[in-house]
Amino acid sequence: MLKTIAVNQVRIGMYIHELKGPWIDHPFWRTKFILKDELDLLKLRGSALKQVVIDIKRGLDVMPEPEPAAAVLTDKELALLELDSVALEEEPQVNQVPLDAEHRKAAKIIQASRREIMAMFKDLRMGKVIEAASVMPLVEEISASVSRNTHALISLVRLKTADDYTYMHSIAVSALMTNLAKELKLSEVEVKQAGLAGLMHDMGKAEVPLQILNKPGSLTDNEFDVIRQHPQIGHDMLLKANITDAVTLDVCLHHHEKVDGSGYPERLSGDNLSIYARMGAICDVYDALTSTRAYKPGWEPGIALKRMASWNGHFDPVVLEAFVKSMGIYPIGTVVMLKSGRLAVVVRQSPDSLLRPVVKAFFSTKSLVHIPVEEIDLSRQGADEIISNESAMSWGIGNIEHLWAAQ
Repeated sequence: MLKTIAVNQVRIGMYIHELKGPWIDHPFWRTKFILKDELDLLKLRGSALKQVVIDIKRGLDVMPEPEPAAAVLTDKELALLELDSVALEEEPQVNQVPLDAEHRKAAKIIQASRREIMAMFKDLRMGKVIEAASVMPLVEEISASVSRNTHALISLVRLKTADDYTYMHSIAVSALMTNLAKELKLSEVEVKQAGLAGLMHDMGKAEVPLQILNKPGSLTDNEFDVIRQHPQIGHDMLLKANITDAVTLDVCLHHHEKVDGSGYPERLSGDNLSIYARMGAICDVYDALTSTRAYKPGWEPGIALKRMASWNGHFDPVVLEAFVKSMGIYPIGTVVMLKSGRLAVVVRQSPDSLLRPVVKAFFSTKSLVHIPVEEIDLSRQGADEIISNESAMSWGIGNIEHLWAAQ
């Protein structure tokens, strides 16, 4: 049985069925949960929300008699708030799980999110109103996966086809934005906003003809002019669809701007670009570079990061440094040359050293032949070591996804 109550009536043991108000006004990722923690209760009482809906079949009901001081924090509660003022702004810690354990969950999240994004693009094309709250469960699931294991979903979402690139790209950028926001130590609300902005940053592509989006060859000047209109188109579509979150609108409009002012559509530069626009520019380009498109194969992550770092004036260097740190020096899927002369692909990060991941060696550059695949933990004493990033294609080697992607 559902019951709407005032926030000051909420107590530990209640099952929260709905938070009555805009998603940005409450401090939780989930909107349905059992309230178990005293600090969560304080967060709820301190938020802008006035009412919640509880399910008394799944949790406690309100107290039989009203508590006169229920809305007033005790000295103990005030002390707890003061001691945990920083913690209140942060997302609760999630236990890290191994890569293999998260792969299956991440794959399911990607497939479900892909269907939702496809439906949202369809609704936008038809001019329908959509609500930010309706897509927050997607952002929540993506963020939760990233929290459990940084690399599982981010690596898997690279596996796109040309036909579903636009939809999968939205999921990837949401995950990358969430991961980067956490690395930058943004607040819980700001991480939410970054994830939502990443999910909706490319909605203007809904109005770009598919023959241009999926063109296998180079674009003409006229076709590129059409592509360059998608940030403004997306911004207008989101406003029409009743999406008013300032961060989402900002990233949608400005994710193709560059810090030197040579980007589009408004040629903004330097301090005129928000932190979110700078984040969006990096996450958007990284996923585009590492994804196979109709007109190009994807770059290995290590090569992509190296080349992005060389583009002076394109990205904010401080935010880019944080992005590299959030991904790891050698992201999963990076091809490296080992001291032994073997090519290897990174399959897992080592908890002991960012510079010594777990790799699978698969090719001898001395004899130019494939070799039996060998998994090597480079953090172990006496193991091989990395001497450079490499491109498998430069050695005439095709698809190696089966070596690092979940089966």
